[in-house]
Amino acid sequence: MEPPQYAVVAYVKNELGKFVEELRRQVDPGYGHLHAHITVLPPRCLQGSEAQARDTLEELCSDQRPFDIAFGDVESFVPRSPVVFVRVAHAAYKMRELHDRLNTGVFLSEEPWPYMPHLTIIKSEEPEHAQEVLAGIRRRWAAYPGPRRVRIEELTFVRQTQGPHWDDLAPILLGGSLASKA
Repeated sequence: MEPPQYAVVAYVKNELGKFVEELRRQVDPGYGHLHAHITVLPPRCLQGSEAQARDTLEELCSDQRPFDIAFGDVESFVPRSPVVFVRVAHAAYKMRELHDRLNTGVFLSEEPWPYMPHLTIIKSEEPEHAQEVLAGIRRRWAAYPGPRRVRIEELTFVRQTQGPHWDDLAPILLGGSLASKA
């Protein structure tokens, strides 16, 4: 049995998040259950316990002020990875700084690729599928009339349960403390 994987995400809970979730359900139903999010720390094994990880997040985020980001174009990691996403265009450096700040201690992991903040629309099992739906996703994004900005105020510590399913373990307020101790 493989050890559990953990990640830290920032959920996108506004109109933009709803748009992305509906689009994902239409083009990649196998991942349609996932909430719209920006991954801050990609999946990894912990170098300690879940309790230590929560304490680390609380400490590292307690003096991190909330900030705004804005989204740019739809892009793809194909052929390296069958992922279609919306790139963080404004304040991406703040997401990278947050990633680097959290990738320490119990969360320390060597990333397989350089960290690039983005809002995933689909993570297909097949690169061909990602390539097929890319143009349609770009058209839908171009026609989207809603907000393209998000305030990052809270992160969520998550654990993978089975396949593409994740459990929320603890919300973490930036500039505060754990929203609720789990």
